[in-house]
Amino acid sequence: MKNSYFATSLLQWHDKYGRHDLPWQSNMSAYRIWISEIMLQQTQVVTVISYYQRFMKSFPNIESLANADLDQVLHLWTGLGYYARARNLHKAAKLVMSDFAGQFPNDLENVISLPGVGRSTASAILALSDNQHHAILDGNVKRVLSRYFTIEGWYGKKAVEQELWLRAEELTPKQKTAQYTQAIMDLGATICTRTKAKCTECPLHKHCQAYATNTVKQYPTPKPKKSIPVKSTIMLLLRDSNNHVFLQQRPPTGIWGGLWCLPEADCTATRSALLKWSNEQLHFNLKEISFDKPVRHTFSHFHLDITPAYASVINESARIMEQADTVWYNTSKPDTRGLAAPVKKLLEAHNDIITGVTS
Repeated sequence: MKNSYFATSLLQWHDKYGRHDLPWQSNMSAYRIWISEIMLQQTQVVTVISYYQRFMKSFPNIESLANADLDQVLHLWTGLGYYARARNLHKAAKLVMSDFAGQFPNDLENVISLPGVGRSTASAILALSDNQHHAILDGNVKRVLSRYFTIEGWYGKKAVEQELWLRAEELTPKQKTAQYTQAIMDLGATICTRTKAKCTECPLHKHCQAYATNTVKQYPTPKPKKSIPVKSTIMLLLRDSNNHVFLQQRPPTGIWGGLWCLPEADCTATRSALLKWSNEQLHFNLKEISFDKPVRHTFSHFHLDITPAYASVINESARIMEQADTVWYNTSKPDTRGLAAPVKKLLEAHNDIITGVTS
């Protein structure tokens, strides 16, 4: 079984059946590929496309991204999740401007040095934009190779990952690296899928060991299951006399870093506890407190059950709103600040209520 068979079969299949009209393929500069690759981390193409198009319209080049306020970047990322990706893009753009004279680096080591860029992402950027000979190992490629060679073990383990990298390097051709890179990603995304793989349509199935042994569903070896903990919080939707809602900006690191969020009360979901907490922590006196049923937001490593608490503020002028990290937010005229996804949903529901729209 020669490596040339793998690459040749894959390239022939891709010429005929691959994806050739994705937004970032119209002009495959390193900058455009970089943005797409970061967005595609942990996120499907169908979700990314509209975000990518809006992002590129606002930030068509590295300079515009570097000069943007982080709020603008996070606003365009709202709903896409894994917000550290957006913060790292912003940091990296500034580094490219300061350390690389505004030119996206074209060697692997320097690309890997950028925040949020690992070996596989850097390899994909350089392979796709400059046809450089680098193997990639994203989730799609790991799945294809795990099945093709029946590689046992969860690929989060170092030894398994090393074997996958070795296979990826052996198979990546020195010619047409860009086409091959896109082809193997497309194969994993459209044919060798996580469930319901279309094996008979796969150009590699004749030599695929998992297909030959009818064990496709067993590969790749799943990550050992752990119980996902559940955490709880109370989010306060505090309204002023204009029905604007009080928001606070999160610190730049951690969950929802840099995003605008509702205050989270560290107390029990009772009227008396909230009155005391608000007075001590926010210096607001509240009235008309009501609770809604909890809503669940799931992160990669825990569930967060959010209990919305609605209240009007009596002494809204008691807090100095000139602070850069607080704002009375007009839900009927949303601005460009970045919002955490569950906060955005709660604010939209609040606006529906005050405008008389039923969900």
